[in-house]
Amino acid sequence: MNEIEREILKQITRRTFFKQVGYGIGGMALSSMLVESLFAAGRQQGRDDPLAPRAPHFPAKAKSVIYLFMAGAPSQLDLFDPKPTLNKFDHQPCPEELLKGERFAFIKGTPKLLGSPFEFHRAGQSGQWVSTLLPHFAEIADEVAVIRSMSTSQFNHAPAQLFMNTGFQLPGRPSMGSWLTYGLGSENKDLPGFVVLISGMSNPDGGKSCWGSGFLPSVYQGVEFRSQGDPVLYVSDPDGVTREIRRDTLDALRDLNQIQYDRSLDPEVETRIAQYELAYRMQSSVPDLMDISKEPKEIHEMYGTEPGKKSFGNNCLLARRLVERGVRFVQLYHRGWDNHGDSEANDIKHGLPEMCRQTDQAAAALIKDLKQRGMLDETIVVWGGEFGRTPMNEGKGGSPFPGRDHHPHAFTMWAAGGGIKKGLSLGATDELGYNVVADPVDIHDLHATLLHQMGLDHTRLTYKHQGRNFRLTDVYGNVIDKLIA
Repeated sequence: MNEIEREILKQITRRTFFKQVGYGIGGMALSSMLVESLFAAGRQQGRDDPLAPRAPHFPAKAKSVIYLFMAGAPSQLDLFDPKPTLNKFDHQPCPEELLKGERFAFIKGTPKLLGSPFEFHRAGQSGQWVSTLLPHFAEIADEVAVIRSMSTSQFNHAPAQLFMNTGFQLPGRPSMGSWLTYGLGSENKDLPGFVVLISGMSNPDGGKSCWGSGFLPSVYQGVEFRSQGDPVLYVSDPDGVTREIRRDTLDALRDLNQIQYDRSLDPEVETRIAQYELAYRMQSSVPDLMDISKEPKEIHEMYGTEPGKKSFGNNCLLARRLVERGVRFVQLYHRGWDNHGDSEANDIKHGLPEMCRQTDQAAAALIKDLKQRGMLDETIVVWGGEFGRTPMNEGKGGSPFPGRDHHPHAFTMWAAGGGIKKGLSLGATDELGYNVVADPVDIHDLHATLLHQMGLDHTRLTYKHQGRNFRLTDVYGNVIDKLIA
């Protein structure tokens, strides 16, 4: 029995209730009556769908979120935040005042400044600064808000990715997608409320905890869909198992689980019942969803997609198809942005352009596609990594290839749709791009704002665990008013 189960039984079982309430025939009779009412409420709760749509705290601007997570941390200095002064002092020693008391992941000694080898230009009527590495982003510049003043407290990948996804740097907290489905449910009873799609080199460093449900019931955790083979493991029936046999099996399991739930009121048993039923319905809904070959030729040309292949482009198209069907939160992870310069393939001049080639077209196509379908107004799209990159060359082991170390003090993200202000450039960094100097945005602020656009007050979306109420934003976070249209 795990800690959660012990806590539940301690609070609600008949034995504990009798032990704590007292003695005497009258007290026992009263206790029995009260506990029976609790069990009746539990049985009613057991029949409810935990993913049924729920009303927000106030009218929402958006119904769903697509989060494009660039695992490894893209270099803001080479994509969105041009620094002429940094270029001017390229290869000069970094000022000592920036290094005093500083911790780096890999930089040793006094590093040299590293200017960007790429040109920047202003895009759209909004005049957003954008690198030549992102020609497709330049086409949607007037639809997005670019935040150039993000910061985080973490400078290593796994804790930083966990912090960006869960609001805490250690495993065990619910992810943002889990909080949203817990607060709002899902609008499609045949699909999970929270879906994860992965491309790039491998899974993110933070692992499945990045989309876990933590102490929330596991029905709210992210469900990973695969690009090749069965979209979800074991979604197909084994050979010899008909739909009738599968249905009879699930009915028997449901009855057994309901007996267990009536005895323990353990929410994980309730989750098990709901998940078995969802899995059965997904056997019909998921294959059709994942078959992107049915999309028109012009859509494939816009995204750069190839049916049957594992790619960021395919996942962007799947993300649109998911939110189109009412999925609440879709998160795409694309790993490979950790350009330390330890090899030519992983440096700023070669590795970074390759990552842009893999993602730029599809990310821009997603915005265009949502807009042309009238869905962008109710769908928030977020793009970014877990932190930024240093204005200095890492030079790890004397490597001759230009690379940047991890940098938590300043980085860039962008967001579009769902009531986010179009064409906005928010925040600024100093002349070297080292520190934020205007409109600082903390990760808790970003989370609070995204929840706000979904109609949720981040201070009210709570869950009681281990004796206190927890929330995605912990005890921090303010809605970024300047980001909202």
